[in-house]
Amino acid sequence: MTTKPSKNLETFPNPNPERDYEIAFEAPEFTCLCPMTSQPDFATIRIRYVPDEKCVELKSLKLYLWSFRDEGTFHEAVTNRIANDLIAALDPRFLEVEGDFYIRGGIKTKVKVEHRPRAGA
Repeated sequence: MTTKPSKNLETFPNPNPERDYEIAFEAPEFTCLCPMTSQPDFATIRIRYVPDEKCVELKSLKLYLWSFRDEGTFHEAVTNRIANDLIAALDPRFLEVEGDFYIRGGIKTKVKVEHRPRAGA
């Protein structure tokens, strides 16, 4: 596996798909760029999910999060993008992504995205 930033999220089979259990990650060194000023934005990204058939591989998650370093994006957009990409890769039973962005211009921002598949979907 490469050590360069990548938008590719690798997965592996859930070792216990018959059971609901939660997996949680915290990435306190997330960075992206402000699309208005091109200055860096720093955040802690928190991910919680209940896997179904697949789990995300950690190194690929690290490289995926790293891939946003030089990308200009709003806090709301990047948090939703991370959630959407994880949903597409994993099809989890539950997923929550929180972007906890550091203070910028005297304002601290937290964006939380939740996903629960609809019954029968």
